[in-house]
Amino acid sequence: MQATGHPSKPRSELSAALAACRGAFVGTALISGMSNILMLSGAMFMLEVYDRVLPSRSTPTLIGLTILVAGLFVALGLLDAIRGRILARVGSSLDEALSGRVYDTMVRLPLRAGNRGDGNQPLRDLDAIRSYLGSLGPVALFDLPWIPLYLAVCFLFHPLIGLTALVGAIILIALTLLTETLTMAPAKAAQEAAIARNGLAEASRRNAEALAAMGMFARMADRWAQANRAYISSQQRTSDVGGGLGAISKVLRMMLQSGVLAVGAYLVIHQEASAGIIIAGSILSARALAPVDLAIAHWRGFVGARQSWQRLNKLLSALPAQTTPMLLHAPSQRLVVETISAAPPGANKIMLHDISFKLEAGQGLGIIGPSGSGKSSLARLLVGVWQPARGKVRLDGAALDQWSSDLLGRHIGYLPQDVELLTGTVAENIARFETKPDFDAVIAAAKAVDVHDLIVRLPQGYDTPVGENGALLSAGQAQRVALARAVYGDPFLVVLDEPNSHLDADGDAALTRAILGVRERKGIVVVVAHRPSAIAGVDQILVMKEGRAQAFGPKDEVLAKVLQRPATTPHPLKVVPENGSAGA
Repeated sequence: MQATGHPSKPRSELSAALAACRGAFVGTALISGMSNILMLSGAMFMLEVYDRVLPSRSTPTLIGLTILVAGLFVALGLLDAIRGRILARVGSSLDEALSGRVYDTMVRLPLRAGNRGDGNQPLRDLDAIRSYLGSLGPVALFDLPWIPLYLAVCFLFHPLIGLTALVGAIILIALTLLTETLTMAPAKAAQEAAIARNGLAEASRRNAEALAAMGMFARMADRWAQANRAYISSQQRTSDVGGGLGAISKVLRMMLQSGVLAVGAYLVIHQEASAGIIIAGSILSARALAPVDLAIAHWRGFVGARQSWQRLNKLLSALPAQTTPMLLHAPSQRLVVETISAAPPGANKIMLHDISFKLEAGQGLGIIGPSGSGKSSLARLLVGVWQPARGKVRLDGAALDQWSSDLLGRHIGYLPQDVELLTGTVAENIARFETKPDFDAVIAAAKAVDVHDLIVRLPQGYDTPVGENGALLSAGQAQRVALARAVYGDPFLVVLDEPNSHLDADGDAALTRAILGVRERKGIVVVVAHRPSAIAGVDQILVMKEGRAQAFGPKDEVLAKVLQRPATTPHPLKVVPENGSAGA
């Protein structure tokens, strides 16, 4: 029959990853079927003991039945263990299939939406899904379809026993649905409160020095306490609802089991059932409702995993996997900026307006202007960290979005304003953590920025480990190592944002030599600067003000027109007011 209407919605990455485990789920369903059939063993054993062994007083029959049921129970235990292992491996398979994408998304998300919320939440969501798949929650879901089997056997014993078990099953299923309804809102609130709490804790950790220096610990602790109380309150509401309904479910199961015993006893009194049916019916009714009870007990985990599933689906859909474009030749000729305008990730207000310029191989550009003029924002656009709202940045005619991030990174060196070194050795940081780094290139990069002698004086030289944010190095040392990382591999375009903010006079001289070295090998250098010493090695100047280009051209001409140079002590470069005069 031909399908009509709208085409089917494409399968999400999470659904596709689970679909790849279809065989494991089919196997789990088959094992669950065998397990539930074997679960009848206990009830049938009790039925045979009461109705056959005791009346006949046959010891061989008892021994035979005991050996048989023991074997069946061993098989049941093996099947349950296998089922648990399969589900745990499904979770591991899901993690293996998606962990790379989740990491990629975590890294790319701040570039699209800014640093909002808890950046590690996608990883925690994947962990929550994997943990739930390895718990008893899915086992209950696989056992639920077998409830009719136990109810059918109870009806075979006697309609009244089956009806009693059926009423209990309906009540417990209603409790499950009620649990779903009542826990949805508090569980969502708890998750949102957890994200807010974790985000505040991470921000406090990053700014610990400022908090300590300015006496802000107590005030931030109060804010964190409020966020924590909101989280605990939401968690308690979720736990109270789930725990309360779980307790009701447990009581109802016990009452039902006793009710089945009472009904069975009534039937025996009126000679409508045997004594064995009393015990067997009680066992089967309890077993029929066990999956419902187990599902309620693990409902909070199910709700959490479902919320994690929805968040991950939304995130992965918003940031689809990057495709690998056709491999282009390494850029070697020019950088062209075509009327670009841009806003920060996650914001709508344009901060850069219609900026255009062109640089040829061997040229160096200094970007100057007052704070907040958009210099660093332009630097991020030039290296592809931000995406322009309008316009293009091109290397040898190819827009940056025609390159994959990994391939483009080989041709770009970038020193951000806030220097951070990753956990690893000095050599690994300079080599950008390449799997097989070129150690000659590592040393060449270090020498190009005059940091080689500094590195070899470290306790283990190039193998000296640096902690998070380069904790074992001073700010100036970390900046110079990061500068070596920027020029590693002789990238065509090198963009340096405030590269001398932590440098002394010797460091300034080394920076100038590094800039000239890039130009000599026919690369392009762009330097964002506040201090005049940073632009000593460039030949072009771009003056920025309020997100717009005020002047662009040869350095001497631009400086002569729009900037003043103090005759004595150098000061930060200042834009001349529109009337042409400048303050001291």
